[in-house]
Amino acid sequence: MAMKRIWISILLTALLLILQTFPSAAQQRSWRPTVMSMRGMVASGHPLASEAGLRILKEGGNAIDAAIAAWLVQGQVEPGMTGLGADMYILIYLAKTKEVKFINGSGPAPMAATLDFYKSKGGMPLEGALSVEVPGAVDGALLALKRYGSKSLAQVMAPAIEIAEQGFPVSDTLAGELRSDREKLGKFPSTTKIWFRNGEPLKAGDVVVNRDLARTLRTIITGGSDAFYRGSIAKTTIDYLKSNGGIHTASDWANFRAHEDEPIAINYKGIDVYECPPNSQGHVMLQALNILEGFNLREMGHNSAPYLHVITEALKLSFADRNAYNGDPKFVPPIPMKELLSKKYAAARRALINPDRAIEGEPPPGDPRRMTSLNKQTYSAPQSAPVVVNAWDESRELGLTTYLAVVDKDRNMVSITSSILSVFGSGMVVDGAGYFLNNRMAYFSLDPKDPNVVAPGKRTRQTINPALAVKDGKPYIVFGTPGADTQPQTQLQFFLNVVEFRMGVQQALEVPAVISNSFRGSYYPQRVIGRLITPAMLPKDVQEGLAARGHKLDVRNSRGVGSVKAIMIHPLTNVLMGGVSPTGDSYVMGW
Repeated sequence: MAMKRIWISILLTALLLILQTFPSAAQQRSWRPTVMSMRGMVASGHPLASEAGLRILKEGGNAIDAAIAAWLVQGQVEPGMTGLGADMYILIYLAKTKEVKFINGSGPAPMAATLDFYKSKGGMPLEGALSVEVPGAVDGALLALKRYGSKSLAQVMAPAIEIAEQGFPVSDTLAGELRSDREKLGKFPSTTKIWFRNGEPLKAGDVVVNRDLARTLRTIITGGSDAFYRGSIAKTTIDYLKSNGGIHTASDWANFRAHEDEPIAINYKGIDVYECPPNSQGHVMLQALNILEGFNLREMGHNSAPYLHVITEALKLSFADRNAYNGDPKFVPPIPMKELLSKKYAAARRALINPDRAIEGEPPPGDPRRMTSLNKQTYSAPQSAPVVVNAWDESRELGLTTYLAVVDKDRNMVSITSSILSVFGSGMVVDGAGYFLNNRMAYFSLDPKDPNVVAPGKRTRQTINPALAVKDGKPYIVFGTPGADTQPQTQLQFFLNVVEFRMGVQQALEVPAVISNSFRGSYYPQRVIGRLITPAMLPKDVQEGLAARGHKLDVRNSRGVGSVKAIMIHPLTNVLMGGVSPTGDSYVMGW
């Protein structure tokens, strides 16, 4: 009898765990299936990148090897988002030691990038040589492989070199991006040489061969980071920048090193959620989770007006703190990160959320050292819900970066966000080297009081912030997204869809999500737009409920939760479950 009671208890516990983790039968089925596998999984922004990572896993590589292989392919098939000229943040969960590691592969401004210089130019440019910072991704990727990979650099780079030499077909998504950025790209002959044909941007189905990039990759295999930052590739790049009016010098590149740092984390209802420390905005999502932990979100109901209201307000309060305190830690006063992520401070910020009124514009920042909020905010008057639905351009709003997630057979997890910032970055392909350069300088401020004001050798505040979570001491979920200031917003809503509303991974990525811009944005000149981007597919009564609370709605024909990709690990069976938002060329593969 006692044994029977034990077995009943075990079965009930297992059933409860399943119900807490997965959607009920009554929930709507997702458009795409949740991909499930046992041995390994890759979720990325393009099928060929996911296939490259999967190939490395099948050849015996670990998650770190596969992630870097996938990223190297992303730089070709998603050239508007990432590549050798990008920045990169990497979060790694090591299954053997149960440690989380963080690698910062973000580069600095050149030493000639003074405040007075850019003021004399009329601001921070969005394209061209003066928009380029030293790219940090290559050294970040090589550091990750050196410390945590298992394959040789030649093995990891093989899929990317194969694609560069043999070619790949332009997708509909990439063709649309090339067409939209025709004017910017057309200014640089080294760019049109690869990405135009007969004076026109490449079209869907055209094949791209990039032998210059293949040679660059082979040079990195033999020369490592030194070749890229201190050798022939650096010389080629710096000469190209100078010939186009740039201010980079050999020492700007030679002095750069990616580095490992401590990740930041909070515990949300028993789940340890990890993010990237400054100069990343990773704390924004964590602060918002702390604030929201004090509300009964399930009782409000998923995507109800009260729910979306508190989501939006928590994020606005967190972004206000980002703008007040976050910058390159080497240049700004000590950032009170411990205090910003404390539950006590979250309670002080939570107290400013009026359930019936939205805070007008960007809220004042709090004082985390004193655990207080400045009660100087104003609240919006009720608004009318708009009847016009505006167009939604995924590349403009959510492109701007790319993301990938990998989990291997040992359940190591890797989360990588990398970016050349705007679509196609500076617009410049390095002549003879074959890769796009970023326009990351466009994130700097020219306000001397701003912690993110431009300075020689300073790293700009980054919006890229890959995430992962651990539950009950086990790897739980790895997730992230492109999208500049939208990243912590859509990552947050995806996470809550899974944790609070028990959705399966793919369904959690397909439901609507809201995006606020009621805070100073990251792009120069850091304007406050003051709108809430609201999917037209949200019920009319929800839109009206948000407007009645004072939110100024910008209704768009958007779909899904940003461009989030995610892999979740079943807590009972250890099965991998992956999904991607229905955007661009995003794809997940497992084996």
